[in-house]
Amino acid sequence: PLDLLVPVLSLQLSNTAILHQIRRDQVTDTCRANSVSSRKRRVLTPNDLKHLVVDEDHEMIYCYVPKVACTNWKRVMMVLTGRGKYSDPMEIPANEAHVSSNLKTLNQYSIPEINHRLKNYMKFLFVREPFERLVSAYRNKFTQKYNTSFHKRYGTKIVRRQRKNATQEALRKGDDVKFEEFVAYLIDPHTQREEPFNEHWQTVFSLCHPCHIHYDLIGKYETLEEDSNYILQLAGVGNYLKFPTYAKSTRTTDEMTTEFFQNISSEHQTQLYEVYKLDFLMFNYSVPSYLKLE
Repeated sequence: PLDLLVPVLSLQLSNTAILHQIRRDQVTDTCRANSVSSRKRRVLTPNDLKHLVVDEDHEMIYCYVPKVACTNWKRVMMVLTGRGKYSDPMEIPANEAHVSSNLKTLNQYSIPEINHRLKNYMKFLFVREPFERLVSAYRNKFTQKYNTSFHKRYGTKIVRRQRKNATQEALRKGDDVKFEEFVAYLIDPHTQREEPFNEHWQTVFSLCHPCHIHYDLIGKYETLEEDSNYILQLAGVGNYLKFPTYAKSTRTTDEMTTEFFQNISSEHQTQLYEVYKLDFLMFNYSVPSYLKLE
């Protein structure tokens, strides 16, 4: 009977709504508890908003976090903002999704326009277990031969700083960075002073400013499909646009992450956890069982 299906559906939706409320509260509580460290800079500048993609037609703002399905979400945003130019997100080549001129970001607006959108648009982001995201970034940027720009820009620097008796070739190419060296580079205070982290390993906290921007929805990589389609439903496009799903065989898993961390000393694990601690707390990820914290 059809009339019985309706309450079930609304019950599911209310459960989902409650789930997102719990996630929002967790962020609020973490921001409050860590307000000393998290509110150093009270005012956001337009430069802080370059990860917030704006869809004016559906009044949505998406803060993209690299290594958290951001290519597919950018594709979806291109469908939503393309006014009919694209209908299938997966027809958009991945590299095109990352061309900045294809999407409008919040830093391109005037201050009053920014404030209006932050106040009135539906704002969302997607998060992932921080160390799994980190290993995913490492695997993608440092173990793939085609990422020469990363090898040159970061690899050479990491090898120079972290490897004793590095060969001339390694110093020149920077294409064989070990995960241990990458971790040592991340926890080195010099790195943080020198320049902000690259967006692929920058904290969600620093990319999306969840203590200053009140996100309506926090999606998780672990429940990517459900969360994404819920957001599309709320945006009123769920009937004609579904989030693209495909199983990536190369996906970084929890088991893989465990393996990568086996060779990291407990001292370094502890320091690295400190760097990403707010992301762990804010998005309710427990301390991984494989860590040997000091």
